[in-house]
Amino acid sequence: MSVAPPKVLLAMHVNGADVECAFSPSKTLLEVVREDLGLTGTKHGCEMGHCGACTVLVDGVPVLSCLELAVEAEGREVTTVEGLARGAEMHPVQAAFAECGAAQCGYCTPGFLMSAAALLDGADGRTLTQPEIAEALAGNLCRCTGYTKIIEAVALANGRMAEQSRG
Repeated sequence: MSVAPPKVLLAMHVNGADVECAFSPSKTLLEVVREDLGLTGTKHGCEMGHCGACTVLVDGVPVLSCLELAVEAEGREVTTVEGLARGAEMHPVQAAFAECGAAQCGYCTPGFLMSAAALLDGADGRTLTQPEIAEALAGNLCRCTGYTKIIEAVALANGRMAEQSRG
């Protein structure tokens, strides 16, 4: 007879909602987000922290969810790609990705969107340079593009957000 492994109860704030779930303490944040919470926009990629497909925001900071144990998110704010939009209104970087054709196959797109959103939200209306954008996205890999449209989309969103902050 096998005994079920012990579970932990985790309380966190996910995409603006208080969430509690029970799971094995060895599960990664990626596994809990996808399997236990059903938020499948966050992707399994290399599961070694090399590709960025699993990027989520924890307290506004990009985190590779494949490398973080879910128990580390206790009481913290977790944002996945599903929580990036505000209701029916896309985050500016989501709209810019669509306009610029920045997504090819789309598998890496959620990770890029999350890293870019953190960068843009932290820019506080400042216009970012292309090297700053490229550096912030360096942890996200895309096997389909040369990154040009991705950087253009982030720059477009940055310009729009900077314009809005100026009023």
